[in-house]
Amino acid sequence: MVTIKDIAKLANVSHTTVSRALNNSPLIKEKTKKKIIDLANQLNYTPNYNAKSLVLQKSYTIGLFFTSIEKGTSPSFFSDTVRGVNRVISGEYNLFVRGIDDYKDFSSITNHRFDGIIIMSQSDVDHVFMYHVLNQKIPLVVLNREINEKLIHNILSDDRIGAYEAVCYLINEGHRDIAIIEGIEGFKSTKERKEGYVQAMIDSRVPIRNEYILKGKYDMASGYEAMGTLLSLEKPPSAVFCSNDDMAIGAMNAAFAHGLSIPKDISVVGFDDIGFSQYTNPRLTTVKRPIEKISMQGAEKLLMLMENLELPVECVLVKTELKIRDSAQKLVF
Repeated sequence: MVTIKDIAKLANVSHTTVSRALNNSPLIKEKTKKKIIDLANQLNYTPNYNAKSLVLQKSYTIGLFFTSIEKGTSPSFFSDTVRGVNRVISGEYNLFVRGIDDYKDFSSITNHRFDGIIIMSQSDVDHVFMYHVLNQKIPLVVLNREINEKLIHNILSDDRIGAYEAVCYLINEGHRDIAIIEGIEGFKSTKERKEGYVQAMIDSRVPIRNEYILKGKYDMASGYEAMGTLLSLEKPPSAVFCSNDDMAIGAMNAAFAHGLSIPKDISVVGFDDIGFSQYTNPRLTTVKRPIEKISMQGAEKLLMLMENLELPVECVLVKTELKIRDSAQKLVF
């Protein structure tokens, strides 16, 4: 097997120079770096990560943690997150994916096991885990939820504005009886999207009716159940804003079960723009939350942080986009 020392002999440089060149160190001149990389390719050099990890005290593992994988994390949300992170981290790193709620304690989360950690956070309960990671001096980036903490790099979508624009769209289409099916209680995304809904109604001077505000669980079943409740009211809403697409799809199916047509009888708008949303019948109008893009930016930030822990901390808001399709229409009087 070809080793770094073999390449060093052929290149007439030290093995330290070879190691730095193969790790794309800025300390090595580009001409020297190219010469070493070309030699390594010609010799089919394969790095020994076990040896490297001992020498450099690195695990070559990046952790991707969700608040929970079993509760409140839809399959599309999960896959978009993993795909986004995986696109950025090089083949040099292993990706370890787990739910925070899988742990009884965090003693196994150490800087010997992880070179960096990304948290796709959905709840305040994640704070204990975040502080453990910081205490372990593991580079950390938090996605999806705004963290009012000066030590934590934070990347998320502007959910409040996204929900606000969706509800304003319904109001501009003539709707006044607009319901909301909320997400899981305690999740920051639930709070932000409800606040967007409320602000849009207030700004447009549209009355908010308590019976039009129902709790859901970010799954199709809860969307179906909530829509059934709304349709049983003496005065059902003309439009429903659902806090995610899974609940919107469940709500649409409940409307069909009641013999209603969408959007002729009732308009439905979702949030997230999951892969299925443009293949429902009718196609779902929804707010595109670019989870894959957020995850890619988070992974890029983490790699930079792993090189330089002193990077200035920032909070990045990624803009959402209203995708107007076929599940909502102008209210005809």
